[in-house]
Amino acid sequence: MKKHLFILGLALVTYNCISVKADVGDINVIESTVYETAKTEILKVMKDQEIAWNNGDLEGFMQGYWKSDSLKFYGSNGLTKGWQNTLDNYKRGYPSKAETGTLNFVINDISRIENNNFWVMGEYHLKREAGDADGVFIIIFKMINGEWKIVADMSC
Repeated sequence: MKKHLFILGLALVTYNCISVKADVGDINVIESTVYETAKTEILKVMKDQEIAWNNGDLEGFMQGYWKSDSLKFYGSNGLTKGWQNTLDNYKRGYPSKAETGTLNFVINDISRIENNNFWVMGEYHLKREAGDADGVFIIIFKMINGEWKIVADMSC
């Protein structure tokens, strides 16, 4: 009888260990799926930005940004606060196709900061009549009202 109780106890311990391991594995699968979904959606926002920029549509390009006075853009002219101010700066700096040229992003890293906040680190390359321009950026994406939006951008 003791032998049967020992085997039953061993079976229960083994079952519980396997069950805990399966639960942890499920969490990792969920986390990985959430990350991959977020990454895909963020990359789509950036691809849409490239398309809009390359069509000379600065307002379309700005759709990737949070339309808020709390948006922050830090570039060669210092800190700009607000969606409209950022758009106005783009319009001043890129008044025609000769200045906007063709934009290409190179994404080097997308990482979760916490919850629904991710950073994207990469490079931008502008081929244009006014002279090519290249630089690096780090942008912060946040899920706002079911959409990924850039809430902060540091480009240089």
